[in-house]
Amino acid sequence: MKHLRSELVSPSLPPGSELLAAGRDLARECRLGTSRYMRETGFPSEAAGKRANAAQKRVAQHAHIGFRNVERTLGAIAEIHEKCAAAGVTVDRFGITLDWSMGYPEAMRRTAPRGTGIVLDGPQDFARIIEASPAAAHFGDFMIGLPGALENTRAALLAGATSIGNLGQYFTFRLPHWDDEVATTEATVKALGLIAAQDVEILVHSNLDDGFAGLFLDMCCSLGMVIVEKYIIEELAGARLGHCYGHHFSDPLSRMAFHAALHRVTDTPGTMIFGNTVSYQSSPAGNYASLANYLLADIMALRRWPTGHAINPVPVTENNRIPDIDEIIDAQTFATRLTQHAHFHESLVEWKKVEDLAEELVRNGQVFAGRVLGGLAEIGIDTKDAAQLLLAIRRMGPKRLEDMFGPGADAGKSRKPLVLAEWARELDETAEHWIARSRTGSASMLPRGLKACVATSDVHEHGKYLVEKALAGLDIAVVDGGVSVDADMLVARAVEGGADLIAISTYNGVALRYCREVVDELARRGLDIPIVVGGRLNQVPDDSNSGLPVDVTADLRKLGCYPCTTLDDVLPVLMKLQPQTGR
Repeated sequence: MKHLRSELVSPSLPPGSELLAAGRDLARECRLGTSRYMRETGFPSEAAGKRANAAQKRVAQHAHIGFRNVERTLGAIAEIHEKCAAAGVTVDRFGITLDWSMGYPEAMRRTAPRGTGIVLDGPQDFARIIEASPAAAHFGDFMIGLPGALENTRAALLAGATSIGNLGQYFTFRLPHWDDEVATTEATVKALGLIAAQDVEILVHSNLDDGFAGLFLDMCCSLGMVIVEKYIIEELAGARLGHCYGHHFSDPLSRMAFHAALHRVTDTPGTMIFGNTVSYQSSPAGNYASLANYLLADIMALRRWPTGHAINPVPVTENNRIPDIDEIIDAQTFATRLTQHAHFHESLVEWKKVEDLAEELVRNGQVFAGRVLGGLAEIGIDTKDAAQLLLAIRRMGPKRLEDMFGPGADAGKSRKPLVLAEWARELDETAEHWIARSRTGSASMLPRGLKACVATSDVHEHGKYLVEKALAGLDIAVVDGGVSVDADMLVARAVEGGADLIAISTYNGVALRYCREVVDELARRGLDIPIVVGGRLNQVPDDSNSGLPVDVTADLRKLGCYPCTTLDDVLPVLMKLQPQTGR
């Protein structure tokens, strides 16, 4: 495996010790500011408040604001906190949706492509968010782990933020037209040094579902990634790491077992347990059943294993549009009332089953973590160097890490998962049902020998996974177009693979811009390859007054693309194709 070393490390990457020291040096002039949360609660940091909640087995609540406009966000935070408090509901922490353009170095942000989130300029803008209410402020995505990590972290600390993320994005997220992994690693490690040198406990937030843990097929590997990340951040960098999970856990057993496993492997308070929004597939009234399903499991787990995590009652309109203030308040009120009922359900839970699964996750997670660190050391990676270790893991990628070091038995090309991740199980079942139904219908008439190039415009890979499974089940050869791939590279891969179709999964509010870039690149090459696109088909208009994304399905059709709401929408496009060779 020694030959891998040159692929995984870069001679231009400075030693991690130097980068951490540079971050610590910056702490001489960059000290944590005093926030409204600190002044009104008396806690020196959110971690201290979380530890107090955990000691009392009190279940805290997180509210997330998705507006793009800063003024509207400030007003929403204040109004939600005030109205909830008047109703006896406590919102302990607020998160906001930062724009992905904030991941770029500060000098590049004004010309970078925008998503659907907020752009904050310097400590003063961070301070406005922090001072909007006495609740703790959480700055999650597009902070640590991206090229702008050091500038963002400095601004957030000066304003008084004590929860800064998202380390998970370091491993998976690629900004459009940015490929300098060494610069990204340098900025991230310096930011970690700056955080570690503060006088109080700052939580480095890592959303596991945004990192490799959300892409592993085996939940044991996901738990193992917690151990690996904890080693890098806490032992090597000297900071404290708080984890978030929950997007893709719909089964109450797996949610509670993963929580119990986290409790066993770390004593650092968690940030929040994210809502299982992928289960919101009904009307708002129907989605309340899904909200209750995951919240009740989270509340009972927190009462049994207090970790400091806050629950996250996601408004039931989340999958249709950005929730408004009243809908956020309704969800918070619902969560408080459900917490008051939760203890009546605890005697109904078969806790041994939860604990047995947690034990399996911990045992095999430790095996995975040990194999990762031992295997990388064998390759020649310095596992005592935070920067080198981070970059090597990022470049290995989740599939190769799992195949090489996973705890399951080797099943040929890949290891067989011991505990299949829920997202994979659910998508496998969806694909299998669709394949079986399609084969008895029009799909039986599909031309033979078709090839489809499947890619994502951003970091969200699960849509790509489903499309690849479904198409392969109809004997359509799949060409890997990549994840977070630039349009020109996607077209190049499609051409190289001889693709008859390009299938794009998109999520982050860039559907129209991205597809236009793909169409333009095809036209530049004189090619006419059909494009199907699915996912979150929205975008914020350039002339928008509200800052809210709008549906761009009609615009995509005008562009010549084929918007797809379901897999069924792909079939008519496939029926028109004829396999082509010689590209």
